[in-house]
Amino acid sequence: MMTPECFLRLRHLYDREHLSVLQISRILDINLKTAAKWVRHERFPTVCRRERPSKLDRHKGVIAQMLTVQNLTAIQILQRLRSQGYTGGYSILKDYVSRIRPPRKPAFLTVAYAPGECAQVDWGCAGVLPVGTTKRRLSFLVVVLCYSRRMYVEFTLAEKTEHFLGALQRALLYFGAVPQSVMVDNMKTAVLRHPPGMPPVFHPRFLEFARHYGFMPKACGVRQPQAKGRVENGVGYIKKNFLNGLAFSNLAAINAAAHEWLGTVANVRIHRETGEKPAERFGKERSSLLPLNPNLFDTGVMQPIRASRQFRITVDTNRYSIPYEYAGQRLNLKLTDDHLWLYAGQKLLADHVRSYDRRRDFENPDHVRELLQQRQGAAYHKLLQRFLCLWPGAEEFYRQMDARHLNPKHHVRQIMALTEIYPSESVVQALQDAAQLGAYRSEYVANILAMRQRPATEPGPLHVTRRQDLLDIHLPLPDLSIYEKHINKENMK
Repeated sequence: MMTPECFLRLRHLYDREHLSVLQISRILDINLKTAAKWVRHERFPTVCRRERPSKLDRHKGVIAQMLTVQNLTAIQILQRLRSQGYTGGYSILKDYVSRIRPPRKPAFLTVAYAPGECAQVDWGCAGVLPVGTTKRRLSFLVVVLCYSRRMYVEFTLAEKTEHFLGALQRALLYFGAVPQSVMVDNMKTAVLRHPPGMPPVFHPRFLEFARHYGFMPKACGVRQPQAKGRVENGVGYIKKNFLNGLAFSNLAAINAAAHEWLGTVANVRIHRETGEKPAERFGKERSSLLPLNPNLFDTGVMQPIRASRQFRITVDTNRYSIPYEYAGQRLNLKLTDDHLWLYAGQKLLADHVRSYDRRRDFENPDHVRELLQQRQGAAYHKLLQRFLCLWPGAEEFYRQMDARHLNPKHHVRQIMALTEIYPSESVVQALQDAAQLGAYRSEYVANILAMRQRPATEPGPLHVTRRQDLLDIHLPLPDLSIYEKHINKENMK
């Protein structure tokens, strides 16, 4: 049923965060059709119903007394009301009894834990976090030591096996010791299945992790969250105290803030149940904890994967390059929460930083450089074959260019470009002329072709000047006033 609080969260995720209906249904843990229905409502409807007269009205006091004193069933109440003149039906009586019957809350025993006996682990959800061009679900793993209530929290962008084991290992490093047992919820990264009344089947990687650090794995009963009440309370405390009003910028920033909050708030407050600070109570518990294995556990997860013909592998819609010669082959992928490696057997082919953006392509230039060189070499080889086929002396021309320490590739490309502008016969003739002159360069060949293409101009008539004509030339007399001014200035000095 939709509540006003849930409706306000739904409108915020839809209007402000611009999430899809599917994302909203997952975050709020509601049905997809319910989410699709309520995003069409701008306001939460309020219905004022007028109470209609009922045949139960004069019997309601008696019904309430029967429920509180004798705790009768609806059938028993109906039998007694018939004798008192009740003429109504059973359905309205049953609905009324179900509404006013005092709620029956189950009673749970408070489980006491000895120092170092157990730690409880569970996931929580903190909404979404922008990553690049997309948004990711923001989760956090909470680990609580049951005796001291000392807490660890780490935020992640997924809840897969590599994220679970990595965060749990960093929790043990934070405590500096290991509890004797670790109780988890029935998450698939830790418990594969847990039939009712049967022992749980743990995930093989979680069992390896437990053997490495020496603790006993435990799983709470199916649909029994009260069995891990300490960590459930821890999840709620983080949402109300740390996350309430916090603006997210990136994963590194929120984890740094969470680490600071653990040391200054969460683990130094007076705990409501114990009346002590978790940090001080941890001092009493530390001697009962198991020593921490100095060797870190490899939290990576191996899985087979096939590379594409574009020498790429795909992880979470992101593509990562491998050496081109392994295109299309089956490889082994090793994933951690922040890195990935590609292997062919025992040989490491590539390693990349893991991205949580979507539809990005990450290419290592070393993976494609040799292929580009091969492609360029093949193209030049074809061009050289065309050059050598131009005329019989082309091979000697190429040898002379190489002997003079020129760049034969450059000159061959320039000469073959000339064949696109001039007829092949003209280019061959220019090559022969350049060879006779000992000019083994493409610039000389281009200059010869340009000179031959330039049209020849006809000479104009020759005018011969005769001596007597020079005697008829009249020149104007020079202006000597400027010299006089200069002489006067010199005299005045």
